[in-house]
Amino acid sequence: QVQLVESGGGLVQAGGSLRLSCAGSGRTFSSYHMGWFRQAPGKEREFVAGIRWNGGSTYYADSVKGRFTISRDNAKNTVYLQMNSLKREDTAVYYCNAVLYESWTPILAWGQGTQVTVSS
Repeated sequence: QVQLVESGGGLVQAGGSLRLSCAGSGRTFSSYHMGWFRQAPGKEREFVAGIRWNGGSTYYADSVKGRFTISRDNAKNTVYLQMNSLKREDTAVYYCNAVLYESWTPILAWGQGTQVTVSS
């Protein structure tokens, strides 16, 4: 299985931007569809964005459409989440995972994630 490590989180003011990275190890990274998820305090983990193995198609939760962009660089075994126009409701721990297409069901163990905090 691929080992995944999230990074890039931090504290940002509302309206600001952050870029998250998900670095994978192994030689089969490019064969996986990938997704970003988040979990806010007291809430269930939710799907945020997904991308097919070749980066040709992307999908977003309604709450982030027009603000977030998922991308990947298979040569670097990395998936990115560019987050713009951040809102306080985006505050959460963000995780990446390999996913099944259409259902976006995660298939690997969860890592530590990266904390994103949006201040007022």
